[in-house]
Formats: sequence, structure tokens, C-alpha cells
Amino acid sequence: MASKQPSMFTNPVMRWVDERFPVTGLMKEHLTEYYAPKNFNFWYYFGSLAMLVLVLQIVTGIFLTMNYKPDANYAFGSVEYIMRDVDYGWLIRYMHSTGASMFFVVVYLHMCRGLMYGSYRKPRELIWIFGCLIYLCLMAEAFFGYLLPWGQMSFWGAQVIVNLFAAVPFIGPDLAVWIRGDYAVGDATLNRFFAFHVIALPLVLLGLVAAHIIALHEVGSNNPDGVEIKQGPKGNRWSKDAPADGIPFHPYYTVKDIVGVVVFLMIFSAIVFFAPEMGGYFLEYNNFVPADPLKTPDHIAPVWYFTPFYSILRAVPPMFGSQFPGVIAMGLSTLIFFALPWLDRSTVRSIRYRGTQWKTWFTIFIACFLILGYLGVKPTTVWGQFGEWASFLDTKDRATWVARLCTVLYFAFFFLMPWYSAADKTKPVPSRVTYGDDVKAVPAAGE
Repeated sequence: MASKQPSMFTNPVMRWVDERFPVTGLMKEHLTEYYAPKNFNFWYYFGSLAMLVLVLQIVTGIFLTMNYKPDANYAFGSVEYIMRDVDYGWLIRYMHSTGASMFFVVVYLHMCRGLMYGSYRKPRELIWIFGCLIYLCLMAEAFFGYLLPWGQMSFWGAQVIVNLFAAVPFIGPDLAVWIRGDYAVGDATLNRFFAFHVIALPLVLLGLVAAHIIALHEVGSNNPDGVEIKQGPKGNRWSKDAPADGIPFHPYYTVKDIVGVVVFLMIFSAIVFFAPEMGGYFLEYNNFVPADPLKTPDHIAPVWYFTPFYSILRAVPPMFGSQFPGVIAMGLSTLIFFALPWLDRSTVRSIRYRGTQWKTWFTIFIACFLILGYLGVKPTTVWGQFGEWASFLDTKDRATWVARLCTVLYFAFFFLMPWYSAADKTKPVPSRVTYGDDVKAVPAAGE
């Protein structure tokens, strides 16, 4: 057991702690003797960056709650008090709001890496499922937190999203009332959203992150080649039983991640100090106006990280006067990620060795996701001024039809995957990981 390993500490206090708590064992198991593939690249920064932003959000959130009042009459004013009167309150608030968007940036890039290199394939299905649960929990956390500033977009965005649940047949109206805690978004809604945002969901999120890391360290990390280093030759400069193509996570990848953290913090600081609103994408301008139940904004849209799914919702036409089909499509667009390990039938993991069909569909999927995200923050008349290329469509329909096409292609990427991934012509996979000058020197499997 980890607690019975010889202590790595010479300090008597730390040795005393180590005898009663497995500090040495944990460090060896998850850092110094956790052997990761030696060919990690740029895409492997984003997992550690997600951990960094999670800590940042928790710390800044704690300081914000010290002065925030979850009351419909005082919430907006308490945010203004934090911004204007609390020492460095503006900095903490901007760090938290920027951190929310940057959290989704690094999570989306982290998920993109998983898609590219097949990190959801056997034996890492459970890691992927935990990751998808983290993503859903993060979306819920962001949604509940979005109401708290009690600005115009916060109020009306929550009103629109909660009302979507009312479209569920039979139980919809009662479900919407239960979520709001009242018949309209108000003080009861604000209080329960605050409780979920500050206490309930962070606890769930931390538990899922711990499960994600434990599952990862149980089966080992994937790599850009999709080669299992545990099944390769044994023995390296650190241990004769360790994978030959593995290196200790600490100090090699901890130092590498520090480089990524420095670059990330430079970008993060530039946003916080020079463009915290990011042109209205990180902080909408309507949210600097107090919530007014009697005045609806001209255009209601969620924050940018929800907009691809919001576009799917708007793209699906109502049926029998109900928006329920759109709600189903929006929900399915997130839940379908859970099925990826069983939809992909390719004989290889990594995009490096996949064929043209998979690469084409993956490119289409990424393009559709970005287009849907753009359309979600714009009104449906966004392309109304360009009349020549689509004069046969009504002005308000042009963006809608583009969103519908992208929605179909978005789902086609998943639903057709069992066929195009199985029929794809793949390249030979190396028997060992490749990097740098070793790419040509490593023989392919079977040679």
C-alpha cells in the first residue's frame, strides 16, 4: 500500500505527517512514478489548464460571495458595490467572469484533442464518460451563475432557458415552476440558483474531476499516436518495470505544463486588464443594466459557450405549436458525446493514421460547431443585408436555413460514424510512440 512506502521527506514534521497520511505514496503513484507517454504535444496542455481555471474560479468565487447578496432587490447593486467600492473587487469580478469563458475555451480544446487522438476508445471509455459528465456539470454551473449578476441579459436569458422546460409534454409547466421556485423568475429563483452555483454543483464538479483523474491514472494516458505504452517493451532509465516509452509525469510534464500556464496567464491577464467584456461576448452590454421584467431586450442570446446548442434549438421548427422537438435536439446534441466510444468503429485511434473520410467528417463537424456558435449570438436576420446570394429566401430565414444545414451535418458526424469510420482507409500504426527524429526510425506494426 502507498502508506507503507519509504518516506521521501527528510524534514521531521513532514516525515511525521507521512507516517500517518500517504503523502509519499500519492506523490509516487500520481506524479513521480506515473509514467506518461514521452510524445505529448501542444494539445496536452489543456487538461492541466482546466484544473488551473477550476481552482481560479473557486478562489475568486469565494471572495465574490463575501460581498454578494442573493436578493432580487440588492443583487445588481451588490455587484456594482463589488466593482466600485470593494478593494480590488473589480479585479476579482473580472477574473471570475473571464475565467468562466476561458474555462470553456480550454475544455472545448481538451475535448477536441480527445476526438482527434481517440482518447475515448477502449480502455478509456470511463475517462471519457467522466469528462462528459464534467462538461454537463460545468454547463449547469455556468447557467446558474449567469443569473446572479441580475442584469437584463441574466434575467431574460434565464427566463428563456427555464421556459424551455415548459415545452416538455405533460410535466413541462410544473417542471418549469419547480426549477424557478415561482411562477416567474424572481427572488426564489435567484436564491436557489445561488445555492446550486456556490455549493451543490462545485462539490459535484470536484468529485467528478477526482474520478476523472483516478480513472486516467488507472489505465494510463493516451498519446498522439494512439499506441498503448503499457503493452510495449519495458524498462527505461528510471525503472526496469516501467514502459520503455514512458517518462515520469514529474518533473518532466509538470515543468512542461508550467510553460503552458505562463502563456495562458499572459493571455488571461491581457483579457482581464484590457478587454474583460471581449466585445460583449464574455460580458454582454445588456448585463450592465439592472434586470427589468417589464422591458425585454431587442435580442436575447445566451453566453457564447452555449450558442452552438442554442442555434440547434432555434433551427428545429416547432411541431404542433410546441418547441419540444428543438429542446430534444438541443439536449441530444450534448448527450450524444457519451456514445462516442461505441460509435467509432475504426481500427486506429489517432487522426494521424486515419483516412480521408474520418478527417473530412471531423473537419465538417468542427466547422459546423463554430458556425452554429456564431449564429447563436446573432439574431436570425444577421445576413439580411446580403440579398443577392439568397434572394429566394425571406430575410429572417437565411441564417435559420444555414443553422439547419449545420445541425444536420452536426448529427450526421455522430450517427454515420459507425459506417464511415469502419470503411475508412487507415495507415499502419507504429509499434511504439514516435516523436522528433524517431518518426522514421520506429518500425510499423507487423514489420
